[in-house]
Amino acid sequence: MESQYFPTVAQAVAGPDKTVYAYFSDGRITCVDMAPSIEAGGVFSRLEDEGFFAGALTVLNDTVAWDVSGRFDPTTCIDIDPFTAYESPIVADPLEALSRD
Repeated sequence: MESQYFPTVAQAVAGPDKTVYAYFSDGRITCVDMAPSIEAGGVFSRLEDEGFFAGALTVLNDTVAWDVSGRFDPTTCIDIDPFTAYESPIVADPLEALSRD
């Protein structure tokens, strides 16, 4: 029986220019560019505000999410498909560079 990995986000960190670093349970780190989704409008337009983008960013439902209500309620969050985040460009851990400075 072949095992299929279902992407599980363990940590999400806001990056520059509306990007998110997604840390997965298998060790992969990707950089998700949210700018196109924000510019397209709709539910993601709320992320235009820099303070909300970084301040509400969290992990809910095992994926990158923004806590809209402030109660960490997974039914009222803005989230992205974990497969979309997993298939974003793989990057080196940006936090390691900060620890060397």
